[in-house]
Order: sequence, then C-alpha cells, then structure tokens
Amino acid sequence: MILVTGATGHVGSELLIQLAARGEKVRAMTRRPQTARFPSGVEVAGGDFDDAPSLDLALEGVEQVFLVTTQPAGSAGGPTHERLVVSAARRAAVRRIVKLSVLGGARDRNAGDEADRDPITRWHRAAEGAVMESGISWTMLRPGRFMSNALQWASMIRQGGKVQVPFATRPAASIDPADIASVALRALTEPGHDGKSYELSGPAALTPEQEIRILGGALDRPLELVALPRDAACAGMRRAGMPDDVIDAILARAITDHGTEVLSTVQDVTGRPPRTFEQWVSAHVDAFR
Repeated sequence: MILVTGATGHVGSELLIQLAARGEKVRAMTRRPQTARFPSGVEVAGGDFDDAPSLDLALEGVEQVFLVTTQPAGSAGGPTHERLVVSAARRAAVRRIVKLSVLGGARDRNAGDEADRDPITRWHRAAEGAVMESGISWTMLRPGRFMSNALQWASMIRQGGKVQVPFATRPAASIDPADIASVALRALTEPGHDGKSYELSGPAALTPEQEIRILGGALDRPLELVALPRDAACAGMRRAGMPDDVIDAILARAITDHGTEVLSTVQDVTGRPPRTFEQWVSAHVDAFR
C-alpha cells in the first residue's frame, strides 16, 4: 500500500491519477475525506499532520509514503510535520518515504555560515534531515517553481486580463507538477532510487512576462502584465503571514540565478522530456476562461 499525503495538491493529485492508472494499491490522506474526490480504486483516509492518532490510522498497512507538507518555513520554530510523520511511519514499519522538498533544500553539513543564515534553506535542511535520519529508506524530490503557480493569475485574467505579478522579469525553469509526480511514481514503484536526491526543472527558463504572453495566445486575447513593485510584493508576503527573515531570503534569491538552470533529471528518471509551459497551458486553459 502506498500512502499519498498532500493528496488534493498539485503534485499529490497528479500522482494519484498515475498510480491508479497503473493499478497500484494506493490510499489518499486528506483532512476532508467526506468532500474530496479521487480516482476510482483509491482508498481515502482522514488525516492531519497535527493529529498523531490520525496519522497512525492513515499509515496502517502502508509500506511506502509520498510525503508533502505545507507547513510554512519560519513557523512553529521548526518543521514539526516531518518529525510526526516519521514517528508514525516507524510505528507502522513503513519501508520507504519519497519526500517532496524544494530546489536548494540540500542538507549539506558543509554548506557553511551563509546557508545557516538563510531561514528557507535551514528549514528544508531540517525537514529533509528528519526523513534522512529516520532509518527508513528515502528519496528526495527537489523541484523549483511549479508551472501551476500561474493559476494564481486566473481570477485576474477572468476579471479583465490585467495581471499583477512580482518579479515579472525574473526567469525560472518552472516544472509541470505532473512531471514531479512521474518521478515520484518511479521512486515509489521501482528499485534504484533509495538514498537519491533529485533536483527537478522544466525544459526552459521563462519569465512571468513570457508565461503571460503564452497564456494570452492560448486564450486568443491580449493580457496586460503589471509589474508589482518590491514594496507591494513585501506587503503581500507580510499579509500572508511570512516572517521578515523569510521575506528577506526570498528577495535575496530574486536577484540570483537560483531556479533558472534547466536540468535533465526528468528525462533521466522517466525516459521522456519534461512538458513545456505551452503543454501545461493547453491542459489547464479552462481554468483561465
């Protein structure tokens, strides 16, 4: 049995589709089992990372876990969700955890003081460490920006086509969540992935400005990009509850080439190239209409 956490998220939902299509025995963990909709044949378990008994029930009979947590960096004094899942996984005798981490989340003990000062790196290093030191076989998936981040523009596009975007000219080699799921599928169902960390990207580095142009072409209508000033972007992050040191780390990364490199990992692991942004838009264009 494979347990998929984050089952209603962009990656988890894609992974469930792929696992179900292969006939794998799979269970989806969600906080709202009564209302969630999953592919035929998928078991559903109620579960919450802050509720240890619910984790024990969700993990009953499970051999492998796809682990996704959304606990924000800088909250709770550290990544508690990974530690709780690892404890429950040990009790359930889970054999393998495939964890969705982030690009640059490498747990490098020799990274030095600069990495230790970055609260995002520090957070994800601790989260990965909880899994790596669990005694359970593990695989790390470290993608950069998701193509599905563009869905946050959908309401602005539907309401008139004026899209406010921070860091509008900064490129990123964004990846289709379905490609992350394809790598996870192989790590969960094939040998040879234990102890490996896969940094993942899409096939090209595009700016939000270029992505909006592609969206406009697919919708056959002009879209107007409005570059959000730095101060406005910071205010939005503060309203979302981000601590100042995390905001500072995001701003520092925005002036580097972090996340712009095109990597071959999806091709190497799955045997096919990652999907383009145009392909992602074609599959999701109705969300913007």
